[in-house]
Amino acid sequence: MDIKKVAIVGGGTAGWLAANHIGKEMLNRKGISVTLIESPDIPPIGVGEGTVPDIRNTLKSFGIREDEFIRQCDATFKQSIKFINWMDKKKHGEGNFFHHLFDVPSSYDAKHLTSYWLNNKEKSQSYAQGLSSQHVICEAGLAPKNITNAQYEGELAYAYHFNAGQFAQLLACNAKEKFSVEHIHTHVTQVKLGDDGAIAALITDNNEELEFDFYIDCSGFESLLMSKALKIPFVDVSESLLINSALVVQVPTKADDAIPPYTLATAHQAGWIWDIALTNRRGVGFVYSDKHMTDEQAHEKLDRYLGDSKQDLTYRKIPMRVGYRKKFWHKNCIVLGLAQGFLEPLEATSILLTDFSAKFLTLRFPSSTEQLEQLETRFNHAMGYAWERTIDFIKLHYCISDRTDSAFWVANKSDDTISESLKEKLSLWEEFIPVRDDFFSQFEVFYLENFLFVLYGMHFNTKAPPCTSAEHEHCLVRLQQRAEIDQYLINKLPNHRALLDKIKQYGLQSI
Repeated sequence: MDIKKVAIVGGGTAGWLAANHIGKEMLNRKGISVTLIESPDIPPIGVGEGTVPDIRNTLKSFGIREDEFIRQCDATFKQSIKFINWMDKKKHGEGNFFHHLFDVPSSYDAKHLTSYWLNNKEKSQSYAQGLSSQHVICEAGLAPKNITNAQYEGELAYAYHFNAGQFAQLLACNAKEKFSVEHIHTHVTQVKLGDDGAIAALITDNNEELEFDFYIDCSGFESLLMSKALKIPFVDVSESLLINSALVVQVPTKADDAIPPYTLATAHQAGWIWDIALTNRRGVGFVYSDKHMTDEQAHEKLDRYLGDSKQDLTYRKIPMRVGYRKKFWHKNCIVLGLAQGFLEPLEATSILLTDFSAKFLTLRFPSSTEQLEQLETRFNHAMGYAWERTIDFIKLHYCISDRTDSAFWVANKSDDTISESLKEKLSLWEEFIPVRDDFFSQFEVFYLENFLFVLYGMHFNTKAPPCTSAEHEHCLVRLQQRAEIDQYLINKLPNHRALLDKIKQYGLQSI
């Protein structure tokens, strides 16, 4: 049977990202319709406000102008994640932070500059400072581009922070106007299965029966299709990633408040705090393990973090079920977004994995039911690998920390909380500097540079061989060039907030 009618159940960022990816792909196929079904009375979770640089290619591919995106979604530029207090403060002092930057050197420079840095006993510069000019730009509060740069182009690599609710609205308008995605507001109450175990139809609250050929579950934590109807179990990874709760709040800011061009991730005794600045507010989340901290203690510590800015704000608690679906494609249904799984938002993984999954789906979107079994195997293998490697990367931030000041940090170093794949890599990297060939699959979501910034930002000890005289000379030249580039960019790039104000007033050059 041909697949002609596609349903996406659930809106929000995940549903509308999927609608744009699939709607765009279906423009090339005649006679295929895409319908997004959204409940009018279920609000989105609304805290996924950080991204990684790949989102620029995605938005550009959808035909969305960058300046319109910035205007409509209250977007700001993100060039890094600044990790504060992830190491022992007594050992590392007041400047106890490191940057996971987005602008990275070549593999050749990364290898030799890393070796040079490891062999430099004085280490007058942080690892990120030695590798990329973006470090000084972030610390100076500058933007990654100028008003004269074209859409989605800049002097340095970047991603965004944005208002998640407004982002979903922008994606919705784009999918409906450009890709003819139909939008239905109704509440799905039941899922009807066929004799073969596949989904046959959706039943709404007014007893309407909606039949489609292929279904995409973007119904959030509820996972109405994949979990409730198809009974696909959840793989719990809470024994590895110990964070399972968050208190979230939106903090108003003033028109002249500085906007950091990075996410702040500040560690505490049982987790960490995200702090994301938009132009008129900050999104703050206190993330913790309820086995190592009570809810009352979490409230007190978030009060202390916010200080005078707390005012009369009310915190919202979000319990986290940490893990992912055992299968991501079953019969005629796939799952995306929070319905697919959830990890703490330490590296903006939710939108990243949703975007990654939706793109991968469109590369081999089924045209007939005869193809489903083969494509199901392919999709499940790829997405399973991507999730497992993402979990490893998140775990890396905890297990290599030298903090021992609480039971939480001690527990994160326990061997039984670390996967065999991560143990193997860490053992290898004790002897050798990581290289690109250590990441051999195209389904790695995080690559060499991501690991380098975290490993050596946290002072991981690799037995680097001494630099040869030629390598030493190369590094000295590159560092001198870096200092010149630093100064050039400091003189050229504008203040972050000032650029955002200009973009909202004047726009950017055309794509």
